[in-house]
Amino acid sequence: MQAARIMEILNVAEAASIACAEWVGKGDKVAADQAATTAMRNAFNDIEFSGRIVIGEGERDEAPMLYIGEEVGRGGEEIDIAVDPLEGTNLCAANKPNALTTIAIAPKGALLFAPDTYMLKIAAGPACAGKVHIDHSAEQNVAAVASALGKPVSEVNVCILDRDRHKDLIAAVRAAGARVRLIDDGDVFGAIATAVPGTGIDLYMGSGGAPEGVLAAVGLKAIGGTFMGRFRFRSDDERARAEKTAEVDLDGVLTMDMLVRSDDAAFLACGVTNGEMVSGVSLADGSVTTESVVMNAQDKTVRFIKTCHRGEDGAVRFR
Repeated sequence: MQAARIMEILNVAEAASIACAEWVGKGDKVAADQAATTAMRNAFNDIEFSGRIVIGEGERDEAPMLYIGEEVGRGGEEIDIAVDPLEGTNLCAANKPNALTTIAIAPKGALLFAPDTYMLKIAAGPACAGKVHIDHSAEQNVAAVASALGKPVSEVNVCILDRDRHKDLIAAVRAAGARVRLIDDGDVFGAIATAVPGTGIDLYMGSGGAPEGVLAAVGLKAIGGTFMGRFRFRSDDERARAEKTAEVDLDGVLTMDMLVRSDDAAFLACGVTNGEMVSGVSLADGSVTTESVVMNAQDKTVRFIKTCHRGEDGAVRFR
């Protein structure tokens, strides 16, 4: 993916973060998500490309914009786009860490065209590739990670979404002797963090949105790591829609290379609230400052970009 194209997409992520930043801490996750989605869609439509939303806010009859299958842009290069305009809506509403705007891009046909359903997931760093498996027990996976990382099981940290459906999983991880880090929302961060030293997260497990699974897979492909998923359909209708678009075994294991079928892919995230990956939107001296991360699978680079949006007369701070 050309650097100029990635910068255009970065502008989209930044616009979405700035738009929903005014809703941070105000308790209205719907308004925050709508602000991010509207800004993201408008920014996409200013770009000279033919973008296709393959992972979006939902199906066409459920989402007014950035729905799965929606076409954006002014025309040109054909691009697949996966988006979560506000990853961590609850985090934004409660002013908690790690709310992000996230986008993944790849050539047309490279990203899994999947429905807005649930996905069982497992993610870990590069040392654990080929050693963890989505069909293994929590105890087996924890032991495999401990062995791969050369640490005792008691020091393995497993990230899990804090949901009632994960009670048994949480109990199993703790019974295995490992530590659990519960997160309220935002499992794209949780999965990608397994491949980033210093985050304190060694393994991610549990079920969450399939869109977030594809986004995380792009990020992990860029920075190294392993990811597996399996659809968990909530209705016959979801499964029927998947049969029309997702060219995979709907009951089988989804590997990282099945979710992202090209190395020419990039993952971008812009902070809304302060977090471990990037800082949130900040306002000072009439300017708005954003911080983003760009993970490029093609050249295996990770760039952290701080942008000062000066407006008409804003000032710039070096620190």
